[in-house]
Amino acid sequence: MARTFTVSRSILIEAAASTVYEQVSRPAQMGRWSPENLGATLTGEDECAPVGLVFDGHNKRGPFRWTTRCTVTASEPGHRFAFRVHAIGLRRPRLSAPIASWEYRLEDSGTGTKVTETWTDDRRSWPTLVANSFDRIATGGHTFAAFQVRNIDRTLRNLKRDLDTSANA
Repeated sequence: MARTFTVSRSILIEAAASTVYEQVSRPAQMGRWSPENLGATLTGEDECAPVGLVFDGHNKRGPFRWTTRCTVTASEPGHRFAFRVHAIGLRRPRLSAPIASWEYRLEDSGTGTKVTETWTDDRRSWPTLVANSFDRIATGGHTFAAFQVRNIDRTLRNLKRDLDTSANA
Protein backbone atom coordinates (compact mmCIF):
# COMPACT_ATOMS: atom_id res chain seq x y z
CA MET A 1 0.00 0.00 0.00
CA ALA A 2 1.46 3.35 -1.05
CA ARG A 3 1.98 5.92 1.68
CA THR A 4 0.14 9.20 1.75
CA PHE A 5 2.62 11.88 2.78
CA THR A 6 0.32 14.90 2.92
CA VAL A 7 -3.27 15.50 3.99
CA SER A 8 -5.20 18.78 4.09
CA ARG A 9 -8.63 19.81 5.22
CA SER A 10 -10.38 23.17 5.08
CA ILE A 11 -13.20 24.97 6.85
CA LEU A 12 -14.84 28.36 6.49
CA ILE A 13 -14.72 30.48 9.64
CA GLU A 14 -16.75 33.68 9.86
CA ALA A 15 -13.86 35.72 11.24
CA ALA A 16 -11.16 37.96 9.80
CA ALA A 17 -7.97 36.24 8.65
CA SER A 18 -6.02 38.42 11.10
CA THR A 19 -8.14 37.08 13.99
CA VAL A 20 -7.61 33.46 12.94
CA TYR A 21 -3.89 34.03 12.42
CA GLU A 22 -3.56 35.63 15.86
CA GLN A 23 -4.75 32.34 17.36
CA VAL A 24 -3.17 29.60 15.20
CA SER A 25 0.25 31.27 15.29
CA ARG A 26 0.47 30.92 19.08
CA PRO A 27 1.71 27.34 19.73
CA ALA A 28 0.96 27.54 23.47
CA GLN A 29 -2.75 27.93 22.61
CA MET A 30 -3.08 24.98 20.20
CA GLY A 31 -4.20 22.65 22.98
CA ARG A 32 -7.50 24.56 23.04
CA TRP A 33 -8.47 23.04 19.68
CA SER A 34 -6.34 19.96 18.97
CA PRO A 35 -7.52 16.53 20.14
CA GLU A 36 -3.89 15.49 20.67
CA ASN A 37 -1.84 18.59 21.50
CA LEU A 38 -1.81 19.98 25.04
CA GLY A 39 -0.05 23.24 24.19
CA ALA A 40 3.59 24.24 24.04
CA THR A 41 6.45 25.56 26.10
CA LEU A 42 7.99 28.68 24.60
CA THR A 43 11.17 30.53 25.45
CA GLY A 44 9.46 33.90 25.11
CA GLU A 45 6.04 35.52 25.37
CA ASP A 46 2.85 33.78 24.28
CA GLU A 47 2.41 35.81 21.10
CA CYS A 48 2.41 35.22 17.35
CA ALA A 49 5.46 33.05 16.78
CA PRO A 50 8.12 34.41 14.41
CA VAL A 51 10.08 32.34 11.89
CA GLY A 52 12.89 30.50 13.66
CA LEU A 53 11.16 30.25 17.04
CA VAL A 54 11.81 26.85 18.63
CA PHE A 55 9.16 25.44 20.95
CA ASP A 56 8.34 22.16 22.67
CA GLY A 57 4.90 20.74 21.93
CA HIS A 58 3.22 18.57 24.57
CA ASN A 59 0.99 15.80 23.28
CA LYS A 60 -1.18 12.90 24.40
CA ARG A 61 -2.98 10.01 22.80
CA GLY A 62 -4.94 7.91 25.27
CA PRO A 63 -2.62 7.19 28.21
CA PHE A 64 0.52 8.03 26.22
CA ARG A 65 2.26 11.42 26.50
CA TRP A 66 5.26 12.76 24.62
CA THR A 67 7.07 15.98 23.78
CA THR A 68 8.18 17.24 20.38
CA ARG A 69 10.64 19.95 19.42
CA CYS A 70 9.39 22.23 16.66
CA THR A 71 10.67 25.20 14.68
CA VAL A 72 8.47 27.83 13.05
CA THR A 73 9.14 27.86 9.29
CA ALA A 74 6.56 30.42 8.09
CA SER A 75 4.93 33.35 9.83
CA GLU A 76 2.96 35.54 7.44
CA PRO A 77 0.33 37.45 9.44
CA GLY A 78 -3.16 36.89 8.08
CA HIS A 79 -1.96 34.37 5.48
CA ARG A 80 0.21 31.47 6.63
CA PHE A 81 1.71 29.85 9.71
CA ALA A 82 3.85 26.70 9.57
CA PHE A 83 6.27 24.68 11.67
CA ARG A 84 8.23 21.46 11.42
CA VAL A 85 8.58 18.79 14.07
CA HIS A 86 12.17 17.59 14.24
CA ALA A 87 12.67 15.85 17.59
CA ILE A 88 10.60 13.65 19.91
CA GLY A 89 10.84 12.11 23.34
CA LEU A 90 8.80 11.28 26.41
CA ARG A 91 9.52 14.18 28.75
CA ARG A 92 12.14 15.90 26.61
CA PRO A 93 12.65 15.59 22.86
CA ARG A 94 15.87 13.56 22.61
CA LEU A 95 15.53 11.73 19.29
CA SER A 96 16.28 14.17 16.45
CA ALA A 97 14.88 13.28 13.03
CA PRO A 98 12.49 14.71 10.45
CA ILE A 99 9.01 13.83 11.75
CA ALA A 100 6.27 16.06 10.33
CA SER A 101 5.39 19.53 9.14
CA TRP A 102 2.20 21.46 9.90
CA GLU A 103 0.78 24.44 8.03
CA TYR A 104 -2.20 26.75 8.33
CA ARG A 105 -3.16 28.73 5.20
CA LEU A 106 -5.71 31.51 5.48
CA GLU A 107 -7.67 32.88 2.51
CA ASP A 108 -10.21 35.69 2.54
CA SER A 109 -13.59 34.30 1.56
CA GLY A 110 -16.03 37.18 1.44
CA THR A 111 -17.42 37.33 4.97
CA GLY A 112 -14.86 35.05 6.54
CA THR A 113 -11.68 33.07 6.17
CA LYS A 114 -11.06 29.71 4.55
CA VAL A 115 -8.65 27.93 6.90
CA THR A 116 -6.68 25.01 5.48
CA GLU A 117 -4.66 22.84 7.85
CA THR A 118 -2.05 20.56 6.28
CA TRP A 119 0.00 17.76 7.81
CA THR A 120 3.03 16.39 5.94
CA ASP A 121 4.83 13.20 6.93
CA ASP A 122 8.55 14.05 6.87
CA ARG A 123 9.64 10.47 7.59
CA ARG A 124 10.61 9.99 3.92
CA SER A 125 13.58 7.76 4.73
CA TRP A 126 11.39 5.17 6.49
CA PRO A 127 10.56 2.15 4.34
CA THR A 128 6.81 2.02 3.66
CA LEU A 129 6.35 -1.35 5.40
CA VAL A 130 8.09 -0.07 8.56
CA ALA A 131 6.17 3.24 8.55
CA ASN A 132 2.79 1.57 7.99
CA SER A 133 3.45 -1.01 10.73
CA PHE A 134 4.57 1.67 13.21
CA ASP A 135 1.62 3.88 12.29
CA ARG A 136 -0.95 1.13 12.88
CA ILE A 137 0.50 0.42 16.32
CA ALA A 138 0.73 4.13 17.27
CA THR A 139 -2.76 5.03 16.02
CA GLY A 140 -4.78 1.94 16.90
CA GLY A 141 -4.92 0.45 13.41
CA HIS A 142 -4.70 3.43 11.04
CA THR A 143 -2.04 5.04 8.90
CA PHE A 144 -0.89 8.43 10.18
CA ALA A 145 -2.46 10.07 7.13
CA ALA A 146 -5.92 8.65 7.93
CA PHE A 147 -5.46 9.38 11.62
CA GLN A 148 -4.43 12.98 10.94
CA VAL A 149 -7.46 13.63 8.73
CA ARG A 150 -9.67 12.94 11.75
CA ASN A 151 -7.46 15.07 14.03
CA ILE A 152 -7.43 17.96 11.55
CA ASP A 153 -11.21 17.81 11.16
CA ARG A 154 -11.64 18.02 14.93
CA THR A 155 -9.11 20.83 15.27
CA LEU A 156 -10.80 22.89 12.55
CA ARG A 157 -14.28 22.32 14.00
CA ASN A 158 -13.03 23.41 17.44
CA LEU A 159 -11.32 26.46 15.95
CA LYS A 160 -14.57 27.39 14.17
CA ARG A 161 -16.53 26.88 17.40
CA ASP A 162 -14.29 29.36 19.23
CA LEU A 163 -13.68 31.96 16.50
CA ASP A 164 -16.71 31.95 14.20
CA THR A 165 -18.60 35.20 14.79
CA SER A 166 -21.86 33.80 13.39
CA ALA A 167 -21.75 30.90 15.87
CA ASN A 168 -20.92 33.23 18.77
CA ALA A 169 -23.43 35.99 17.99
